[in-house]
Amino acid sequence: MAAMPAIPDSARHLLDAANLVVVATVSADGSPQTSVVWATYDGDDLLMSTIEGRLKPKNWRARPQTSALILDRDNPYHYVEVRGQVTITDDPGEPGLIHVLSQIYTGDRWPGDDGTDSHRLICRLTPTKVVEH
Repeated sequence: MAAMPAIPDSARHLLDAANLVVVATVSADGSPQTSVVWATYDGDDLLMSTIEGRLKPKNWRARPQTSALILDRDNPYHYVEVRGQVTITDDPGEPGLIHVLSQIYTGDRWPGDDGTDSHRLICRLTPTKVVEH
């Protein structure tokens, strides 16, 4: 059995430096849907946060295949693409993945869900292919 691809150190460095990630999902009609997200990693998996009811988790539950493009803001021709399968779990909260991501990307706590009944999810992308450019 072949080993699953590892997220290379270059992708980890891009994520540690708070570079944006573009994820692609497949909608029910087969059309692509893309979103810009914050992401981090856990071992060799990419972690993203979203809210229940959005199109991303709906698409991923039906068709878990996805592609994530981690873009280098200092050199947009340098990027890492991670393809694989997404699994979705409830975010247990406190501090919650969105707060971890907000610390990485803004240096502060995420206030966007305050006063809402948003149900946060953790979207875990397990790589099947990694391409570095």
